[in-house]
Amino acid sequence: MTRRTFLQSGLISGAALSSAWPRFALATPAGPDAVPTSDLQREIDRNRQADGLITVSAGGKPITGVHVSLEQVSHEFLFGCNFFQFGRIENADLEERYRQQFAALFNFCTLGFYWANFESRRGSPGYDYIDRSVAWAQAHGLRCKGHPLVWDHPASSPRWLPSDHAEVAALSDARVRDIISRYRGRIEIWDVVNEATHLPEKTVNHTTMAEWGAELGSVEYTRRALKIARSTNPAATLLVNDYRTDDKYHALLAALRKETPSLFDVVGIQSHMHGGTWDTRKTKEICDRFAGLGLPLHFTEVTILSGPRSGPGENWGDTTPELETRQAEDVARFYTELFAHPAVEAITWWDFSDYHSWQRAAAGFLRKDMSPKPVYEELLRLVKKQWWSRKEFTTDEKGQAALRLFGGKHRLNFTLPNGEKMTRDISWQRKTSNAVQISL
Repeated sequence: MTRRTFLQSGLISGAALSSAWPRFALATPAGPDAVPTSDLQREIDRNRQADGLITVSAGGKPITGVHVSLEQVSHEFLFGCNFFQFGRIENADLEERYRQQFAALFNFCTLGFYWANFESRRGSPGYDYIDRSVAWAQAHGLRCKGHPLVWDHPASSPRWLPSDHAEVAALSDARVRDIISRYRGRIEIWDVVNEATHLPEKTVNHTTMAEWGAELGSVEYTRRALKIARSTNPAATLLVNDYRTDDKYHALLAALRKETPSLFDVVGIQSHMHGGTWDTRKTKEICDRFAGLGLPLHFTEVTILSGPRSGPGENWGDTTPELETRQAEDVARFYTELFAHPAVEAITWWDFSDYHSWQRAAAGFLRKDMSPKPVYEELLRLVKKQWWSRKEFTTDEKGQAALRLFGGKHRLNFTLPNGEKMTRDISWQRKTSNAVQISL
């Protein structure tokens, strides 16, 4: 079954949408150009940490000799995954394991707004499921992103759409406005337009949305949706997202960047690597080129498999111990390279578990039984240990301590000279001079 046939079939709901038609990148294995780990760690120290000064006082007077134990609580950097399997796992025990391990690793999740499934019947959008997803995510400290609002693929072009392009435009505009307005304050990051570079080609997707997009062209099609999104919630973080990383995508973004005020805030880059991981040279070249647009980068859809191809086309085998080891190594390298690059601010994995994963490909951090693969343990080690601030210090005669910390939220546990204990949370930002005043 082809990708197009698969998504156009009756499987277009639930698990079938859990990866929403990733394109395959040309794979290049890791080679001799790989940057030494020590060099990447220096870049991480430089680009992800920031200096600052903490001053502890009481009644306006500094307190000397305060012992402080500091530990990071959350990252400023967004480590995420799509959350499409939430509430859709038949076994309650597996569902609970999925949720617990998701929250233990990530601080960011992507929620699906694929139009054909979200509003399969005109006038009846699926807000209830999204509301439950958002509520659980927020209760567990996860920031949410909506994906996608405008897309010409069958997954986001309902069959009930009229043939009249003026009516399609009105319906699409209203959808963007209504969804962003409804979730204002709960979802503040949006993949507004997905994969528009190939427009005005009509041969990529044979849908009503594709026909309308082809009539407008990629720039106007994207501009229109971004303007509506920006006017609906000026404070939202808006993305343009694409599987392409070529000059045509760059040109589309460059054309949109000419608008004043800016129509979008972040460049979305997909990196589905079903055939193998990008090498270091390719990763750096793509990051550097798109960073030249002057905006942050989000790697919005990342996949590296732990199962073999078992036949031609879209035919994948189950996870294997050997490929799980390779997956863990490749993911650790790729994440480290991205975390070291100053323009990258988010990485989103695509399918947390192999359970009902797209094409049944073994792309998950968890196996079908929700047991963690080596990649889960390795990334947990990096995100929550190696790239995680822990400090012990004592304030000097000025009641101060100079620190260098990863950007994010940190919890400070104080032990005063008289033995009294107190706790405070602080925010530490990597692009500012941090001066934290704590009055006890």
